[in-house]
Amino acid sequence: MKRLILTIVLASATLLCASANDAAGKRGRTAAVAEESDRDYWAGLAYRIAAPLLSNMSRGELQKNMIPEVSPRWDGRTEKVTYMEAFGRLMAGIAPWLALPDDDTPESAMRSQLREWALKSYANAVDPESPDYLLWKGHDQALVDAAYIAESFMRAPKTFWEPLDEVTKQRYIACFQGLRCINPPYSNWLMFGATVETFLMQVGAEYDALRIYIGVRKVEEWYVGDGLYSDGPNYAQDYYNAYVIQPMYLDIIEELVARKAWRIEPGWGPRALLRMQRYAEILERFISPEGTFPAVGRSITYRMAAFQPLAQLAWRRQLPAALPGGQVRAALTAVMKRMFSVEGNFNEAGFLTLGFAGHQPGITDGYTNNGSVYLTSLVFLPLGLPADDPFWTDAPQDWTAKKAWSGAEFPKDTSLEKRR
Repeated sequence: MKRLILTIVLASATLLCASANDAAGKRGRTAAVAEESDRDYWAGLAYRIAAPLLSNMSRGELQKNMIPEVSPRWDGRTEKVTYMEAFGRLMAGIAPWLALPDDDTPESAMRSQLREWALKSYANAVDPESPDYLLWKGHDQALVDAAYIAESFMRAPKTFWEPLDEVTKQRYIACFQGLRCINPPYSNWLMFGATVETFLMQVGAEYDALRIYIGVRKVEEWYVGDGLYSDGPNYAQDYYNAYVIQPMYLDIIEELVARKAWRIEPGWGPRALLRMQRYAEILERFISPEGTFPAVGRSITYRMAAFQPLAQLAWRRQLPAALPGGQVRAALTAVMKRMFSVEGNFNEAGFLTLGFAGHQPGITDGYTNNGSVYLTSLVFLPLGLPADDPFWTDAPQDWTAKKAWSGAEFPKDTSLEKRR
């Protein structure tokens, strides 16, 4: 009976995923078919992205069946970094969704299957006897994607850390501690080391306090105003505030404030949150009436990860007052549908391809592979809210640019510093 239910659910998921390839505004459903909700669309797309990766890795067959696709300007590192990038980045985005309790809905059956695959994948990732043992040594990139794996544990500890057997836990701790031989550049990379060490601190393992402290102090020094940080000493117009800096910095700072650690003042947590909220307002205004956003800066192949601050704040129920949940949901759904309606986002095996909207390898950076692009999964954080949360049930609203370009009233924008 369970197998039959799952077969029905997977067929349903396939239909949901197919709708992700339809044009955003396409109509033609018959009156007899219920209109797909935004949450159904998000869940179907998340499943489509996650299932090929986790189903293979749970069997120890990811490295057998996911063929690396690397940038035409590939920097020469081993292509085996692909698998750690794909797994860590995927789980950092969907862990809260898979942590929801089971119920009798088709979505729950999808979550249950992904959760089962994910737990097996976590074990395989650190099992030296598994064909899908990840490449934890011999390259600096391991620090980056270990941080996303650690972040996935931090975002759903009771679902993905606590159920692991003691051997697997100790393997992760040893792998994380072994990354201290990597000397990160003075850039967003400081957040990766700090995140790994913060996770070790949370689980009571030996951790390097200096790596955390230097990371947060440097990011604080790099604040340039109006909710933005530079990525190192010099500012660049890209989405690294969204991909890495703001989400990891906020999580680390709040953990340190809660522990009354070192010289971190209590006001740092609220201040970091306020800055992220301002940055979220800016990101929301980037979304055009047509559901597009500027393809600017490096790593643009990370697709929807550009909106991680909006997604994270929605999941935490901390969106700024200027951004109602129904408005944010409508805006992000419009971008998803616009982006994933383009042919070429997935290859024949179901894995994501190099590109922004479709298959566009020419826009990649020298470090980009088809594992890197699973960072797009970070937009799915609001799926960690239950289906009856106001974020999902509130009526959709026009987002700022849609109001502005239709002649409707819309809020005047004000910099963060001028509000004080």
